[in-house]
Amino acid sequence: MIVDMHGHLNAPPQLYAYKSGLLASRGYHGRGNSGVTEENMAPLVQNNTKTLDSVGTDVQFLSPRPFQMMHSEKPDKIVHWWVAANNDAIALSVKLAPDRYRGVCSLPQAGGVSTKNCIEELERCVKDLGFVGCMINPDPWEGEQLTPGMGDEYWYPLYEKMVELDVPAMIHSAACKNPWDTYTNYFITQETLCILSILHSNVFQDFPNLKIIVCHGGGSIPYHVGRWRASFGRHSGEAGFDGLLRQFYFDTVLYNQESLELLFKICGTDRCMFGTEKPGTGSYQDPKTGKWLDDLKPDIEGISWLTEQDKKNVFEDVVKQCFSRFKVGAGAGAR
Repeated sequence: MIVDMHGHLNAPPQLYAYKSGLLASRGYHGRGNSGVTEENMAPLVQNNTKTLDSVGTDVQFLSPRPFQMMHSEKPDKIVHWWVAANNDAIALSVKLAPDRYRGVCSLPQAGGVSTKNCIEELERCVKDLGFVGCMINPDPWEGEQLTPGMGDEYWYPLYEKMVELDVPAMIHSAACKNPWDTYTNYFITQETLCILSILHSNVFQDFPNLKIIVCHGGGSIPYHVGRWRASFGRHSGEAGFDGLLRQFYFDTVLYNQESLELLFKICGTDRCMFGTEKPGTGSYQDPKTGKWLDDLKPDIEGISWLTEQDKKNVFEDVVKQCFSRFKVGAGAGAR
């Protein structure tokens, strides 16, 4: 079975018109309706499952499109309404294709607000909608102000609830309002900072069952590992920095075989899981080869030194281990 744990919502234009209304009125006219229905969602689901078929993916996990999440907008209530509408749209996608999709929820994070504000929506998505995980934006201020690092106790109410529900979190940045940065680079920066902040803290001692997936191959960490080995030095104990790094999980959203090879060598295939973000940033077709960069299955299968168990780890076993709520339906994988 091939499980792509990093996919994002494909939604009809009505959802984004709803967002425009919330931003324009700042919630003055109330919550309103997202306008997403089975009728206008069905063609998008059908089209995307054709894409999954074309690249050999059996099941894809869907989360909201991060750059759309507007966590830094005010008042906070419009963020809550918008996040809930996205999560409901994901639930509808899963309903329309239950053997092909699972839900990973966004959270109504807001700059300067306690993470306790996320708990009710997380519980709704897991308990009522059957979602298997959540997505955390490490910077809900989106560059406008300083957000506490992910090793800070600011995050503890959310970590506690994640452990209670036994759901992992994908660490995935959202929008960036810093004029001196770029959207894509901000992902790398924030995901790197997530690892360093947690490793400089007591998070894994305080929450030994916490499951954190650092998207896009762990930011820059595995690719500058020598620097971090030196920086942590004797403070990393017998395990060394590499051992500390293996407390995290990682996805394969990297788009080139060289980086994938290094990720597997540094972090181990038993800590990595298949993700493509297809369709997304990597949906670019190389004019020389005709290959889509986010068609990552051939890249992984083409790494000659990977064993069959290594490949099974990446494509199936690790995601099942990490996402304990992921249950395979009778039709899943039986295309």
